[in-house]
Amino acid sequence: MGVTAFLAEHITHFIEHTGYASVYILMTLESMVVPIPSEAVMPFAGFLIFQKTFTFPAVIVISVLGSITGSLISYAIGLWGGRPFIRKFGRYFLLDMEELEATEKFFSKYGEIAILVSRFIPVVRHLISIPAGTGKMNLWRFSLYTVIGAGAWNTFLAWAGFELRKNWEAVMKYSHIVDYAVLAILLALFILFIVRQARKFAKMRKKAKS
Repeated sequence: MGVTAFLAEHITHFIEHTGYASVYILMTLESMVVPIPSEAVMPFAGFLIFQKTFTFPAVIVISVLGSITGSLISYAIGLWGGRPFIRKFGRYFLLDMEELEATEKFFSKYGEIAILVSRFIPVVRHLISIPAGTGKMNLWRFSLYTVIGAGAWNTFLAWAGFELRKNWEAVMKYSHIVDYAVLAILLALFILFIVRQARKFAKMRKKAKS
């Protein structure tokens, strides 16, 4: 069994046996500062839609409920904690002040529409709710933009997973190419993590010397 088939089988198996609850919990965490990508959840929910274990409407509704729950928690963190929270606890979630500052600049540049657009941008979507809370954005508009953005993104990923599973046999004919691509992505993420940690360590040493 190749890497792609192995990951698909085991992630799908986990979501299938934990049911809709896992979709809700994982998407709640995905919308907070926890680094769980929606790309690792929703396509496999789409697999289960194809297998008729899940239904499309239920997956979308439950995933969006998870997204808005996590986003509201992050909004509250921004409203009551903000920068001090990330400074103190961000390292436990592989997040730091640089990423928060970049997200704050993104929010300042594009305004409230950034809440909707950010659902399609990795890392930013994990943090965007914090500056929204810090800036005391209107809660109803924040919730509306989050639901629209998350609904569109979650629907796309679930549909992509459904189509992928429907054409799984054709995809597996090129499984060796897909495996290389997956391994390349995993390696790139690992290198990125090492580089980030090295940069953080270098900054800490520089501050200690100054």
